[in-house]
Amino acid sequence: MSQPVPIPHGLPMERDAGPFDPPRHITRLREARPVSPMVFPDGHEGWIVTGYDAVRQLMADTRFSSRQDIGVLHIPYETPGMPAATEPSPQIPGMFIAMDPPDHTRLRRRLTGAFTVKRMKQLEAHIIDIAERQLDELARLTPPVDLVKEFALPVPSLVICELLGVPYADRETFQVNSAKFLVKDVSLDEKMAAYTELTTYLAELVTRKRATPGEDILSDLARHDDLTIEELTGIAFLLLLAGHETTANMLALGTFALLEHPEQMAELRANPDLLPDAVEELMRYLSVVDILFRYATEDIELGGETIGKGSTVVVSMLAANHDPQRFDNPDTLDVHRKARGHLSFGHGVHQCLGQQLARIEMRAGFDGLLRRFPTLKLAIPAGEVKLRTDMNIYGVHELPVTWTETAR
Repeated sequence: MSQPVPIPHGLPMERDAGPFDPPRHITRLREARPVSPMVFPDGHEGWIVTGYDAVRQLMADTRFSSRQDIGVLHIPYETPGMPAATEPSPQIPGMFIAMDPPDHTRLRRRLTGAFTVKRMKQLEAHIIDIAERQLDELARLTPPVDLVKEFALPVPSLVICELLGVPYADRETFQVNSAKFLVKDVSLDEKMAAYTELTTYLAELVTRKRATPGEDILSDLARHDDLTIEELTGIAFLLLLAGHETTANMLALGTFALLEHPEQMAELRANPDLLPDAVEELMRYLSVVDILFRYATEDIELGGETIGKGSTVVVSMLAANHDPQRFDNPDTLDVHRKARGHLSFGHGVHQCLGQQLARIEMRAGFDGLLRRFPTLKLAIPAGEVKLRTDMNIYGVHELPVTWTETAR
């Protein structure tokens, strides 16, 4: 590997150019060398991919493995569940996001029917109703209120609990432990304690569903005898975590972004037909899931570089989504933009299974919030909003908002 580029500690995650923009150093790196060698703080050499075309090509190439049991994470921060390590991490049953075909294919195939566009369309009216009921609750409160606690987190939590068959009354168990699990700089013991508590709860739940199945996704999965309890638990963990954390952060951070771009918010209020495109643009612009990892299973040519077999590859979805080679004025939020083709849901075999569900939730959430709270504004200065820079899914910890009137 020639001329490795030293990468400062924690660089890929720190949005030092502003709460919604890519890190300046990452932007400069993408301009100079979209597929760039890098040196991790422990001296381990790897690669970072920041250009849109290169990221898209990499994500579609299954020679770049998602299996963390064949890669070594010599990294200065933690990915979900996987602390900085000096030896490969074992595969977790059911965790198909960290598997390659055919193992990945076998598990994902069991779920595709549950998340088809047709099935999601059938659920749309019900999801809108869930969002509206939560907005009713919000309107009864005396501002200022925390929009994360009172709206952004409850809506996707209610939806995914209902779909999976997880009692919403148990939300403290999964919300608190999910959050602990996603904190970057905590000890392995703390992270594993949260993971163990959540998976113990889910193992008991899927065991009950295998004995007495209901009308929900986990019950449908439990009916398949070829899936073990351990696999069902891993799948449940992944769906529950992804099903509420990502959308909750998009709703909260997206609202913050719109409040900081009042002319864009006004256009959406005036023309709700812009909302589907606006949701895609917010997904691109915010890129709440920034960093992914892949491991080269052989020597692979990418972007004019040769990535050697066994290399750890850091993929910046945020940098790719802000690549001016793909999107004009990429650091500008533009609700008129046709941002389809953004990489926020991934690409290739690991493209987000629940992306249609997330789109429906975001359209329902933003539409209802803008329509029913025409005077919505921040209750604190923007610079005091607590950003989730300490988490593996970006967003805001709290979003204090206020209003002077509500509408139906």
